[in-house]
Amino acid sequence: MLPQYLWRHLVSSPSTKYNHYSSAINIMAKTEFAGKFLDDILSTLKNFAPLTLAESWDNVGLLIDPMESHRIKRILLTNDLTEDVVKEAININAGLIISYHPNIFQPLKSVTSKSWKERIIVQCIKHNIAVFSPHTSWDSVRGGVNDWLGQALNVKESTPLSQNPLNPECGPGRLCLLEEQLTVEQIIANIKLHIGIPHLRLALAKQKTEKDTVSTVALCAGSGSSILKGVNADLYLTGEMLHHDVLDATQNGIHVILCNHSDSERGFLKYFQATLHKSLLNAEVGVSVSQVDRDPLFTV
Repeated sequence: MLPQYLWRHLVSSPSTKYNHYSSAINIMAKTEFAGKFLDDILSTLKNFAPLTLAESWDNVGLLIDPMESHRIKRILLTNDLTEDVVKEAININAGLIISYHPNIFQPLKSVTSKSWKERIIVQCIKHNIAVFSPHTSWDSVRGGVNDWLGQALNVKESTPLSQNPLNPECGPGRLCLLEEQLTVEQIIANIKLHIGIPHLRLALAKQKTEKDTVSTVALCAGSGSSILKGVNADLYLTGEMLHHDVLDATQNGIHVILCNHSDSERGFLKYFQATLHKSLLNAEVGVSVSQVDRDPLFTV
């Protein structure tokens, strides 16, 4: 988990302190590092978020292993693994890509040049780049993606929407009790600033306006339709929801804010970059956040 002093430093003024801190970290791109072996890095990642926290349907862990024993000196963090991201990893000599979303999810029948997903595997092995995906283990763990998303709000108390059987403190989604009531309008402004996007999608609850206040927020980074359904809260915050689930929520008096699937997750990488480089890897490995990774959807 990111140290509390660092959370406070980053969250207190995201537009100034965070950008300055992130810029300082990016100086690592020109720094030479001692490096660590893949198994040691994987052990560190699993200590932060055990893979047992992931959902049963997920595909997490080491997905590509070039099987070369060497010290990894640079890691590239990305939300989605595309061919452009692989090129970026090659350019900075990264030995490991941590891709939040698994690049291998559905079974593959071949690994050729026919599809972009297959070409990614070929290029990673060819250039000796391992790929690790944490996905829902990062959603579940304390200090992970959902807790980062909740940092947009002044949260007094936060509990998982569904408890992990091995660790009741962890689990998907969060039900957040706010320190003080905020209007929908204020929450929108906070989320835009925190995530760093200019537009959100808003569905107001039946017979309510943006001036109405909110005291409880149920949130789920990514796609929240299934985990948020039926949760008693004033407002739902997620990346995407099915139309009929949004309609059902608003008719039941619940506001809904949607901010694109990966835009609700991607910002966590910049926070995790600092703790992974310094606190977890003792500054022996350089950690960069992809500059080309972005949500495929944007408002025009």
